[in-house]
Amino acid sequence: MRNDLSVSSRPDAGETANELECLPYSVQHQDEGVCLLVRMGPHRILLDCGLADISSLSKGITKSAQRGSSPLPADLVLISHAHPDHARGLLALNQAFPLLPIYASEVTSKLLPLNWPEQDPQEMPSLCQALPLQSPLEIQENLVVELFPAGHLPGAVAILLTYHTQDRDYKLLYTGDFFLSNSRLVEGLRLEELRGLNIDVLLIEGNYGTSRHPHRRNQENQLAERINRATTDHCSVILPTPALGLGQELLMLLRSHHHFTGKDLDIWVDGAVATGCDAYLELLSHLPASVQNFARHQPLFWDERVRPRVRRLKAENLATLGSSPCIVLTDSTADLSKYCQPNTGPWLILLPEKIDIKVNQEYLAKTTVDSYLLAQHSDGPGTTQLIHNLRPQHVVFVHGSPAYLADLTSLEELQNRYHVHSPAAGILVELPIGDTFLQPSAPETNYEGELTELEAVITITLPDTITDDPRWQQFADTGLIEARWQGEEIVLRGLSQRELLNQNSVDADRRRHGYAWSDLECCGTCRYQRGQRCWNPAAPLYNFKVTLEGYCPAFESLSNHES
Repeated sequence: MRNDLSVSSRPDAGETANELECLPYSVQHQDEGVCLLVRMGPHRILLDCGLADISSLSKGITKSAQRGSSPLPADLVLISHAHPDHARGLLALNQAFPLLPIYASEVTSKLLPLNWPEQDPQEMPSLCQALPLQSPLEIQENLVVELFPAGHLPGAVAILLTYHTQDRDYKLLYTGDFFLSNSRLVEGLRLEELRGLNIDVLLIEGNYGTSRHPHRRNQENQLAERINRATTDHCSVILPTPALGLGQELLMLLRSHHHFTGKDLDIWVDGAVATGCDAYLELLSHLPASVQNFARHQPLFWDERVRPRVRRLKAENLATLGSSPCIVLTDSTADLSKYCQPNTGPWLILLPEKIDIKVNQEYLAKTTVDSYLLAQHSDGPGTTQLIHNLRPQHVVFVHGSPAYLADLTSLEELQNRYHVHSPAAGILVELPIGDTFLQPSAPETNYEGELTELEAVITITLPDTITDDPRWQQFADTGLIEARWQGEEIVLRGLSQRELLNQNSVDADRRRHGYAWSDLECCGTCRYQRGQRCWNPAAPLYNFKVTLEGYCPAFESLSNHES
């Protein structure tokens, strides 16, 4: 398989000299971060530095020095936002090349130090210079930079670069991580501010591939409902999150959602998530007006008077933590066993989708692990919407699994309009710009298999193109699937080990108490429960995730149905 998924690498008729190139040092296929070197004429711009090891940047210096260039990995660095996968290498980069100028938005420049908690804030060097928003600035001769709010995280920006020549202007936009919807603490990227910019090249994230998300408020409501059911059932909840962004969004959701308003409940915040809350308070004037208005009437985060109470978790609180239902927000890397101690009540651990958080249940007592969606990146329709509004000649996808990015590059609506690229690390992408370009043919994206029906057994045979895809291993790891109709199409979904383990652990607990699932009228034995979700349109829990031991008036026995 070719590493470079670019559909076109040769100039088309009418193209001018190649003034634009992109060399990705890393594209965040796994957790290696994002770091892209862009050349615009004589200018070399490094976009983000999420590398844990910056040695690959040093390798390019020798080649540049041989050509007589400056002995630096780039002429300047621009940072889209403060998350580690975009900024973790900055401190090492600054130490290795102190003369290399680094720029970011004002809010990002203040949040960046949180990536290095081991550093003394008083001794921390000033890593970057702050640039204003939506104010074009000639940062080098004939090179203009302009920052646009990108949603996703306070201070996150899309970066517009304009290179002036005698013949024309070349424009490149790098989205960083972007989100079109408003969230609790950040306003979404505004498409109207970007229309009409006449972009030549768009470097864009594709974290969710072609997935389609429910509306943001629906995501919030489903999560709040799940947490509310758990605490009502005398179960405590742990929400491991990154230090910045999602943790603070969750805290605002829990403080303002109707399920929790006035509820006699403690919300404990621990570790770097608490430090992130303090950093947000320092930036209150940069947050949306609605958030500032909220803060005028009550504390934004820390509040022990208004229910639910929000408190910092201290060592002395651990002994009684979980004796009554509570919620804990903690670091994504925290050892959860210090919260889930054997003498406490049951725990529900909720993990965010698309963030790789490892949980070893073997060492955790009385725990259930589940996942939720509270997206901070745009989904597939949002991604294509931004592309069609900007109408660039070249679209370069980064930030996402290779399979998800391949889904985007295979979209016919993109293939027929743009040069589409999805390079691997180290693959140079030439970006020739001209007045016309050849329309590439769309690849085949639908594959045919065979369906055989023999009495009560139906066999579906899939082609190698499907089973060789790296996603197949995750889809089929248990060998069990769920099938359901969606209009005239049948949709297959693999059942994960986590779903089966959760169900088996509850089954074992029932057997220890002398009765089996088949004896109970609960969601686990209801004919409408599939994949721990209710599919009965008449039920109040329709389309919600359900606990297997739950019950509703629309219960219908699975055993009666089978008989």
